[in-house]
This record gives sequence, structure tokens and C-alpha cells, in this order.
Amino acid sequence: MNSPAATFDFDHCLTACAQGDRRALQALYDHEGARLLGVARRIARDDATAQDIVHDAFIRIWTRASSFDPARGSARGWVYCITRHLALNAIRDTRRETVLDEADIDIAPPASGGLDDVELWSGSAKIYRCLEQLQAAPRRCILHAYVDGCSHAEIAVLLGAPLGTVKAWIKRSLKALRECLE
Repeated sequence: MNSPAATFDFDHCLTACAQGDRRALQALYDHEGARLLGVARRIARDDATAQDIVHDAFIRIWTRASSFDPARGSARGWVYCITRHLALNAIRDTRRETVLDEADIDIAPPASGGLDDVELWSGSAKIYRCLEQLQAAPRRCILHAYVDGCSHAEIAVLLGAPLGTVKAWIKRSLKALRECLE
């Protein structure tokens, strides 16, 4: 007995989506939507987030169907890969968020023996001096990563640099900053 996935023509469906056939997208949704939602739920562990992920996945499938290359893998695998990557990105993004409540905002002054304002300013001045010693592109990588919260891939796009180069710049820059701050 053939499985439902074996009888559904994913390649034809993606080709039709690339040509603007909305019925093909609807057929894909009807056929795989529930299973993709299951994948997103397992990763996100939240129904509302999982539903958003699947919605975004189908938008991406629709807008990027023409970029599917059957030589690089199966059409079904491509659809699942999009959903999985969006789910993982959603999880990574929520881990970056820091929720502050009023207790966090109303920070009490440090007890005696703590850092005073002069010590805090001198420490921040030192990091600025160390950052200035880095070349421009690696410094921008560090700032995008640790100030803006960008992923390595996002930084690569922002700087127009290869992903491996961005990772190497960040690794070397962090080492240089550690040495400078010691």
C-alpha cells in the first residue's frame, strides 16, 4: 500500500506554485499542513507559535517555490526544511528576548563595596578602547552580534560577507577583546 506522501506529486505542486497557481498551494496545505504543524509544535512547544510558523512557511513556500532545485533534494524535504528552519529561528529569537518587570527596572544602588559610577565608567571606557583596536568589519560583527542580537547569518547578509568569514572575525575578535581586557 502506498503512503499518502508517495501518491502526492510535490515536485509538480511546487512548479505550479512557482507559476502562481494558488490551487497548488492549497493542495499542498491540505496534504501537508497538519504534519508541518506537528513538526513546528514539537520544536516550538507552543500551539500559537507553531501556527504562526506554518503560516510563515507557506508564505515562504509560495514566494520561493521557483528557487526549489530538485537536484539538491526532494520537494517534500524542501517544504519540511523551510518549516523546521523557521521553527528553530523562532525558538532562537524568543531566547534572545529579555522581559523586564518593574523590579528589574528599579535597580537599587549597590551596597558598600560594590562598583561605583566611576568604576563602571572606567570599565566601559576600556571596552571602547579595545573595540577601537579591532578592524572595522570585525568590530561591526561584534556590535551586530552582541548589541543588536543578530545571528551570524544575519550579520553575513548585513555586511555582504561569507558566513565563514563572519564566524572567523567574531571568534578572533572575541579573543582579541579578552586579551585586551585582561
